Amino acid sequence: MTLDLNEKPGMMAVNNCKTAITGDKNMLELLLSATLTFPNISPDIVSFGPLTIRWYSLAYLGGWAVAWFYMLQLIKKKGAPCTAAQVGDFAFWAMVGVILGGRLGYVIFYNFSHYINHPGDILALWDGGMSFHGGFIGVSLATYFFCKKQKIAFFRFTDLLACVTPFGLFLGRLANFINGELFGRPTDASIGMIFPRGGPLPRHPSQLYEAALEGLALFFLLWFLFHFTNLRKKTGVLTGIFIIGYAAARTFVEQFREPDNHIGFLYGTGFLTMGQLLSIPMVLVGLYLIFRKVNKTI
Repeated sequence: MTLDLNEKPGMMAVNNCKTAITGDKNMLELLLSATLTFPNISPDIVSFGPLTIRWYSLAYLGGWAVAWFYMLQLIKKKGAPCTAAQVGDFAFWAMVGVILGGRLGYVIFYNFSHYINHPGDILALWDGGMSFHGGFIGVSLATYFFCKKQKIAFFRFTDLLACVTPFGLFLGRLANFINGELFGRPTDASIGMIFPRGGPLPRHPSQLYEAALEGLALFFLLWFLFHFTNLRKKTGVLTGIFIIGYAAARTFVEQFREPDNHIGFLYGTGFLTMGQLLSIPMVLVGLYLIFRKVNKTI
């Protein structure tokens, strides 16, 4: 820039400000031009009067159906802990555990102050608000009581559940992506997308990161360990690997995911999120299951 000695200081400041604004505008235009296009898919698949079928509901049902089918294949292995009829009976228990645990987990972990003042909103599942960690606790309790009632070895059964659960996680994260929710933090990377509810800046499609890690990667890891190693004979180990695998994937992706607006980063750290905090005890439980002494194998 050439300095004009006849130019007044005030005018110089205005010109510099204009230059800065123009530069910021050009940078923003560059960012926007480098972003991927968000596939603006309606969260509703089809409506019949007051009845609406949503992608999120279909993800839940699809996850259950695929997991059920795959679990029926797994129990064909010699020494399976349960029968096909028991797998079918458990589907209802799992559904109740996921819904009750997931909803109560969200209420307690993510927005307790709101729900304590508006308890009627707890039942408003159609407004969204589910927690994986709460759902995990709910399914764990449901599984314990089911196995106790059916006289099934608990950890042998959870090892099978660990192998089939990634299907639901994968489809659930895809549904989050379609809904344009749980998006990532702003980014200048070429993979950034502008989400309808995420403001004007491109953001990480963190839902897809989670679908890839919590769903696909975790499924193939457990598939390989179940079919090509002896780990399935050491009860509880596959369960522990699933728990640690999920916690590791969630902790990693939380670095790219936008924290909940009403929570933000915890304890003023600028990096710790609720999802990461809740994953810490999962790692401890997983390590215990992997390294605990097992008196017998199957």
